[in-house]
Amino acid sequence: MKFLLATKQKMTQIFREDGRAFPATVLSAGPLKVTATTAANYQVGYGEKKLSRVNKPQKYLSPKEGMGYKVLRSVQTTDAPELGAVIDVSIFTPGDKVKVSGISKAKGFQGVVKRHGFKGGPRTHGQKHSEREPGSIGATGPQRVFKGIRMAGRMGGDRVTQKNLEILEVKPATNELVIKGAIPGRKGTLIEIRG
Repeated sequence: MKFLLATKQKMTQIFREDGRAFPATVLSAGPLKVTATTAANYQVGYGEKKLSRVNKPQKYLSPKEGMGYKVLRSVQTTDAPELGAVIDVSIFTPGDKVKVSGISKAKGFQGVVKRHGFKGGPRTHGQKHSEREPGSIGATGPQRVFKGIRMAGRMGGDRVTQKNLEILEVKPATNELVIKGAIPGRKGTLIEIRG
């Protein structure tokens, strides 16, 4: 299984030879270094940070003198690469289908219209302040609110996975991947790419 960590950079559009335009997301991907391996999985390190900011148990994994890894991830696989191997964007080719995961943008406390797509109340005919209200929330018999009733609350900030996204471009010189469509998260979000 192919695996890569990346940082979301920006959105753009890519034009094909036939003139069609596709929305695309540019990711700054890899390189990853394999820091540990077992029979069932392997661990990779991504990004650099000062060794003074690294936990003591992780200092032995430092990529070079005075530096540590920002992110360590464990990947389950049966065919683990060898210890110390470097994984970069060249493992993917344009046209590959990938599964992408990331943390979506957090939107704070939102109402039912934005959070769940409720229609709201009528805008006219004597309605005063009920345009975006949820309305009735259930039967009066049980005298309680049922578990799972869709109501206002915190929205976003969840792990979201997009499947079957196509890789449009691979740029090994700049360690960039261009993937068709939107990817969860804001600029700078850590993204997992699985092929």
